[in-house]
Amino acid sequence: MKKYLLTGLMVWLPLAITIWVLLWLVGLLDAVFGGFLSGVAAVTPESMGPAIERLHNIPGLGVLLVFAAMLVTGALVSNVAGRWWVKQWDRLFTNIPIVKSIYNSVKKVSDTLFSSNGNAFRTALLIQYPRAGSWTIAFQTGVPSGEVQSHLQGEFVSVYVPTTPNPTSGFFLMLPKADVIELDMSVDEALTYVISMGSVAPLASASQAPVSQ
Repeated sequence: MKKYLLTGLMVWLPLAITIWVLLWLVGLLDAVFGGFLSGVAAVTPESMGPAIERLHNIPGLGVLLVFAAMLVTGALVSNVAGRWWVKQWDRLFTNIPIVKSIYNSVKKVSDTLFSSNGNAFRTALLIQYPRAGSWTIAFQTGVPSGEVQSHLQGEFVSVYVPTTPNPTSGFFLMLPKADVIELDMSVDEALTYVISMGSVAPLASASQAPVSQ
């Protein structure tokens, strides 16, 4: 019976966690959309109240509207006029005290991670950490630049070392290029390897190449 229970748990647990995460995301976006509708209801005539309330009770509508808003925004800013409005938007937020620090930091990180021509988190690496002889998985996030680069002798790479089983926290390191090994496994495979604490190993690579910038 214990064997059957564990086997059943292994089948249902991934599905249950996936559904739970999706439901949490839908609930979060619906709550944001509900707050927006409450603000709209406060400035609209009372005759519009029943219609707004019906929209508020449609589950998942917030997800669809957020997806549609991102899609439309992406289409609009892909042309010259849209990019001009984005520049004005950036100029507004970069001139507000306190807000500009948060906005600039988040924007730089998002531009690095999601830019189609960026290199962040596109290469899985094998490094020695936290001491020589101990190996772990890391991800290349770029190369040192600016003042930091001027204090480093030789070629270095910037890497992110995720923690297990939660890869959203970790450590940022700058290591000599010669001390890291580039892996042929994909980022998804490497993340799975980290999250599973090494129990789900990717297929072995036939060759290894030096890390690239």
